[in-house]
Parts: sequence; structure tokens; C-alpha cells
Amino acid sequence: MSANGTPFIQLSGVSKIYRRGAESVPVLDQVDLEVPEGAFEAIMGPSGSGKTTLLNLISGIDRSSAGRVVVGGLDLTKRSEDALADWRSKHVGFIFQFYNLVAVLTAFQNVELPLLLVRLSAQERRKRVDTALELVGLADRRDHFPRQLSGGQEQRVGIARAIVTDPALIVADEPTGDLDRDSADHILALLKRLNQELNKTIVMVTHDPAAAQTAQLIRRIDKGKLITDGAPATGAAAAGTAAAKMAGQRA
Repeated sequence: MSANGTPFIQLSGVSKIYRRGAESVPVLDQVDLEVPEGAFEAIMGPSGSGKTTLLNLISGIDRSSAGRVVVGGLDLTKRSEDALADWRSKHVGFIFQFYNLVAVLTAFQNVELPLLLVRLSAQERRKRVDTALELVGLADRRDHFPRQLSGGQEQRVGIARAIVTDPALIVADEPTGDLDRDSADHILALLKRLNQELNKTIVMVTHDPAAAQTAQLIRRIDKGKLITDGAPATGAAAAGTAAAKMAGQRA
């Protein structure tokens, strides 16, 4: 729950229907969901079950066909496209399966991209980018291009980009889906640190049961309905000085 006792994320009777010509394709069906502030939750389910659609609604990328989506006290269903874009730039960090890095930009420049939408001095941007790269363990790779990095390093750049604006919410769509087990475990440990040390609310879509076990709570979705959930045991994450520095730079 948030400071006032209400869920940080609250979906009420949410449905999503896509139109393909004259055909209607239902994806989500009357979904109710409450996620407390500072939670780390995983959503699992078969392909086509509605996992990514649910993530897109929570992050304001897409709109529901029915129902309400409230995040951090803001009703996303009542906001204009411009207002949603502004809200996302300040409050949501995105982590993608295939990293979505710009090949011609260095790690530093890729991480800096979200800050170009925010009114900050060049000095403040540098400070935030350096802190984010330090947090993910890539301070020594700041001038490397994506082609010079391993897959795990590319994903860590993606995570640094997701957190550089200090968002309250991080949404991760199959963040380990393109990685080997060792690299995936490093990414999951980093997500756990972000949750436990910086109190980031994280919602992660995954097919990987090992990845889901990193979360505090696993929810399952099938044919557009949340059908069950369970709470896996999770261990404590190690503290880090970069995390403390990031916490001290909250906007």
C-alpha cells in the first residue's frame, strides 16, 4: 500500500479488446489487481494470455477498453495521450527483452536519452547517468557501444536507462528472455536490489520460473484472466554504495 493506505497500482474491472477489421479480439477480461507500493511482482502465463497487454496498461502505453487503471493515485484512463507521455517520462522505467539500445550511441548516451525529455542541466544529466551506470556495475563501460558489450551488459545498460529518471515504477517485459542463465541471474539480482534498496515498485512479465522466484509474489494469467497467485520465498539482497547515492538524488 502507499502512504495513505491505498494500493500503488489498482486495476478495477479492466478489459482490453483489439479490433482487426470487423473482428474483435478480447485480450483481458474483467481484471482486478492491487499492487502495494514497493512490491516486486511477477506475472506468468502462456503466450497470448495477456501478460504484455497488462503490463502496457499499467505503464500507460496502452488504454483499457473498459474499467479503471490507477497508478500512484493517477487515473490513467482519464488522461490525454500527451499527459500520459509526460507521466511515463517521469514515473515509469521500462526494461525490454531485447534491450532496445541505439547502436550508434555509447552506453552513457543510451542511458542519458530519457533525461533529454526532462529539464536538467548537462552537469546534472552527467551526474545521474554516471550514478546509474555505477549502480549496474558498468561505470568502466560508459564509452562503449552496444556491439562492444555482452548481452548481459547490454541489459544492464537498459536497466540503467530505466532507472536514470528515478521512476517510482519499473516494468520489465521478459528482461532475462534473451540471456544465458548466469547473465540472467545477475540481472535478477540487480532487480531485487532496486526493489529492496531503492523501494522501486517492479512488475515483471516472464516465462521463466527461476526468474519469477525472484519476485515477492507470482501472479498467473490465462486467457485474459488472473487465475491464481502465490508467494515464493526470496532472499535478502546485498547493499551497495551506488544504490545509496541514487536514493539521495531523488527528484
